Amino acid sequence: MPVIQIEELSKLYGFGDATTVALDDVSLSIEKGEFIAVMGPSGSGKTTLMNILGLLDKPTHGAYRLNGKDVSKLTKNKRAKVRRDNIGFIFQSFNMLSKLSVIENVALPLAYKGMGQTKRLKTADRVLNQVGLSDRDSYLPSQLSGGQLQRAAIARALVNNPSIIIADEPTGNLDSVSARVVMELLSDVHKLGNTVIMVTHNPSLTRYADRIIYMLDGTIVYDEASAVGEIPTRVQRAITALRKSDDDEKLANVSAIMETIPELDGKQGPKEKRKALKKARKNAKKKRKTKKD
Repeated sequence: MPVIQIEELSKLYGFGDATTVALDDVSLSIEKGEFIAVMGPSGSGKTTLMNILGLLDKPTHGAYRLNGKDVSKLTKNKRAKVRRDNIGFIFQSFNMLSKLSVIENVALPLAYKGMGQTKRLKTADRVLNQVGLSDRDSYLPSQLSGGQLQRAAIARALVNNPSIIIADEPTGNLDSVSARVVMELLSDVHKLGNTVIMVTHNPSLTRYADRIIYMLDGTIVYDEASAVGEIPTRVQRAITALRKSDDDEKLANVSAIMETIPELDGKQGPKEKRKALKKARKNAKKKRKTKKD
């Protein structure tokens, strides 16, 4: 039985002529223990999908089953309880409370379960030790580096022992060294049997996932299994095609090019491959211009 199952799920914002379709009849099945990387340009529906999977929002239409139970129509309070017991969140902006120490921030989710203070702090200390921050437990968030803050955020996500971890751009605010440390921690969390769903704009991070999902205009346009430790061929081709683009364009259009890029059969020479990649860039650019108009 899948840990997550959504069927023909849609999310609409606004009314009448101002209605925006954020998700358009999306169906998705996620098995326990998968590490999924979700990619796509801004506005593709990634965040909306994560918010619904994390029970931070409700779909307008469609079904959502979590561990076999329909959770799409739960009340706000019941959603909060299911979320607390099953899902841990890691955010790009860390979301630490500035006036609480690191250990108090990590222990905070346990307070919502009614756990006593002594037990909360003991549990939080154990998890901080797992992420290598036991010597920073009394520090304030302002006294930590970005990488340390994200490790603390991972500890907070794990303190409730959730079965599902949702990470929204977990390395977006980090340098390359800190990003690698954070991703290795997420990899370790995955190896313990947890299901990890990560939103990322960084194609190189897909090497940590065993499944890659590409979204565009509120739909899933590609869903591919991937060997952990390798960047899928389609992603590699997209990176090559965008190598001469500026960084903003690169981040915004990786998924669009992966949708339009031709499947090269390996028999084409360098000249043919360059022509195919040039055509893919041109098609993606044309698609963006049409969308703006």
